[in-house]
Amino acid sequence: MAFNSIAFALFYLAFFPLYWSVNRRASKNARNASVLLASYLFYGWWDWRFLGLIALSSATDFWIGLAMGRQHNPGHKKMLLLLSLAFNLGILGFFKYYNFFAESLQDLLGLFGWQLDWPTLHIILPVGISFYTFQTLSYTIDIYRGRLQPTRDPLSFFAFVAFFPQLVAGPIERAANLLPQFHARKAFQESEVVGGLRLVVWGMFKKVVIADNLGPIVDALYAGPESYGAIGVFIGALLFSFQIYCDFSGYSDIAIGVARTLGFRLSKNFETPYLAGSFREFWQRWHISLSTWFRDYVYIPLGGSRVPPARWKANTLITFVVSGLWHGAAFTFILWGFLHGFALLAERRSGREVRLPSWLLFLLVSLFWLPFRAEDLGQLGALAGQLGNPLAGWETCGQLLLELLSGTKVIWFGLVFAGFLWMEGRIDRSDFDRLIAAWQKPLRRAVYYLLILCILLLGNFANAPQFIYFQF
Repeated sequence: MAFNSIAFALFYLAFFPLYWSVNRRASKNARNASVLLASYLFYGWWDWRFLGLIALSSATDFWIGLAMGRQHNPGHKKMLLLLSLAFNLGILGFFKYYNFFAESLQDLLGLFGWQLDWPTLHIILPVGISFYTFQTLSYTIDIYRGRLQPTRDPLSFFAFVAFFPQLVAGPIERAANLLPQFHARKAFQESEVVGGLRLVVWGMFKKVVIADNLGPIVDALYAGPESYGAIGVFIGALLFSFQIYCDFSGYSDIAIGVARTLGFRLSKNFETPYLAGSFREFWQRWHISLSTWFRDYVYIPLGGSRVPPARWKANTLITFVVSGLWHGAAFTFILWGFLHGFALLAERRSGREVRLPSWLLFLLVSLFWLPFRAEDLGQLGALAGQLGNPLAGWETCGQLLLELLSGTKVIWFGLVFAGFLWMEGRIDRSDFDRLIAAWQKPLRRAVYYLLILCILLLGNFANAPQFIYFQF
């Protein structure tokens, strides 16, 4: 059940009044039960078979959290933490990485003339598993570190893990932020509902108008790089930068907005990252909940920067390579993570952060998206091979644009895209809700109507394109 589907619109319109009715008249347990049931319905819409997996993950870490809370022996607490790590990473590794490592091992041994008949499996990746696994892991790790007390309320914990607005693609919430919100009684506040709906409309605009109209162009450019030359590869990289940003930040805006209408506050996940002036700042603004997760649970435990320079560099590269592998079981994602880690080290060679013009950083980040978007190393090689042919592709790229954005839609989309860029510049480190709330009411309403009109007239609802990060 994707946010950009009719099914979700009907689901939300039915759940919203029911939720607030239960919240007003019933107990905390009844409210959390309604959230949990709605979240399981939302998640089971994709494949009901994986409901057992998320329930098992929730039950395991709830029990481990309670056991660690009662344990005073440091060694026993460590064993419980290792059990949580083994269970969660074992499940994630099986579903997401089994075939990747099996095939890689066979290829590696084949280089030495050894044949290994290791079977690969037809495994369906449970949607959102990378996100809720990291969410429950942070819970047990924080209890082990003494930063969090385990909850004794299983209903609240299960609802925290499965909370439908952010279940599938984040933000990855820490228990310290979100779990207490399931214990507190909610008071209906019109201003919060209005603010949440603002974010929903803005996120939907970014998804169906910007990202989903750029998607077919990007797909065509990546599928046939030999037809479009270097200009096609370059344009494809630039357009994919906007596609993935609008797709993912659009999801985050909708998730945060829907949660606000239900009285919950989720973490901010994006702060106009393409306006950053360094790779370090970019990662402080892009997918904030994931980058801070890797900082707190991978980079710092490895020693962070408070170690000799050689080890600090290794820590940085390891963290980014693991981050790349988190995104997908492919060497292209590992390469993407390595490039960002190497760039972060390169800009700090002098001992201080090198600042770049935002437009130059955007171009570099866009080129780094090439391995991320490429389906495999073969396609990446084909894309890279065209970069030495800068004079080819101008005419065919123009024809492709006219075919996919036919007639006057090219002009209207261009105007709307320019308006989007202007709005992003105004938002910068703030957010859409806070910016618009400060405007006069007539202007605010004009913006609402204009965004809704753009969604209805320019939105690409063909086949209801999935959000890109659902595959991770």
